[in-house]
Amino acid sequence: MAQQAVKNEMFVWEGKDLRSGRKVKGEMTGTSDALIKATLRRQGINPTVVKKKARSLFGGGKAITSKDIAVFSRQLATMMSSGVPMVQAFEIVGRGHANPKMQDLILGIKAHVEQGGNLADGLAKYPRQFDDLFVNLVAAGEASGILESILDKIATYREKMEALKSKIKGALFYPIAVIVVAFIITAILMIFVIPQFEELFKGFGADLPYPTKMVIATSQIFQAYWWAIFGGIGAAIFGVLEARKRSPRVAHFFDRMSLKIPVMGDILEKSAIARFARTLSTMFAAGTPLVEAMTSVAGACGNIIFYEATLRMRDDVATGTQLQVAMRDSGLFPNMVVQMVAIGEESGSLDSMLSKVADWYEQEVDDAVESLTALLEPIIMSVLGVLIGGLVIAMYLPIFKMGQAV
Repeated sequence: MAQQAVKNEMFVWEGKDLRSGRKVKGEMTGTSDALIKATLRRQGINPTVVKKKARSLFGGGKAITSKDIAVFSRQLATMMSSGVPMVQAFEIVGRGHANPKMQDLILGIKAHVEQGGNLADGLAKYPRQFDDLFVNLVAAGEASGILESILDKIATYREKMEALKSKIKGALFYPIAVIVVAFIITAILMIFVIPQFEELFKGFGADLPYPTKMVIATSQIFQAYWWAIFGGIGAAIFGVLEARKRSPRVAHFFDRMSLKIPVMGDILEKSAIARFARTLSTMFAAGTPLVEAMTSVAGACGNIIFYEATLRMRDDVATGTQLQVAMRDSGLFPNMVVQMVAIGEESGSLDSMLSKVADWYEQEVDDAVESLTALLEPIIMSVLGVLIGGLVIAMYLPIFKMGQAV
């Protein structure tokens, strides 16, 4: 009969240090209070109180982000490369973390390692925070005896990915934020300001200009159906996001269309190539076989078009095709990238060449984001000027017309 998995819990304890005679207290993760007491006795502490730590009603801290994992990776790599034992490194990093959820995660892994488990198995217990790529690299490092070096590569990889992700989010956030603000301002004008002008114009006793009539008609629609407009937009956004998550066909359509957007599509394509090159370089440098690495690389690309192409390339490579040929046949990679991979394969320095490709395209993304921001600022200001200015002019046209008549 299969043994049921036992969940680690966080315990708080108090006791007496047998060497110094002082009272001490702290926290420790384990499967039971008996295990905690036994561990403390081995450490020279006579436990007097051991109980489960009370949980916050609101979840005990912020959600763990990919940035938290990147910082944790660098902290662990730095401490272990400095000669700090693994268990002690986990203790120091875990106790010093400000987020209780991250602290519980780190100390949970520490408890697993303390009980004689592998680090890779401890990380695999938290699949939402540590993906297959992370776990596989750590397992390879443990098997080959170069865990410190692998952890440094993982930390560098996560930092590069976070920087790239931040640039893409920055490129998308600015125009989306301006569009949202512009829509809210327009809605406020339509619902609260235009009706005041409408009441004023009723006493004119003359026909209103066509632009004014059009704005007033739009305002009446907003006043009557504002709940349907806002609700419909919210439902549409939610529906698209859910459909993209649940349906590969919808995700394929949106990812394909996103690559064709002027300027932005170029940034997303370069980002996907940078992710592909950086991930494959890191895994290949860690000694992961190329075919096995391609599965993790596919998931790291961030675009379903590149994901499917990478899986096809993996199948081609598994049948003996060179990586450069598979990349060229996919039609997604520029000639420069294919040529650098070809040189890497022929010279036996594929990881180094892929790293250079990643560096190049990450810099390209950085430059493209700066150019996009500089390009969008005057365009957005012009659009806002036309939109708000058009509404103001439409409302003042009857007043100008009345002034001319006088």
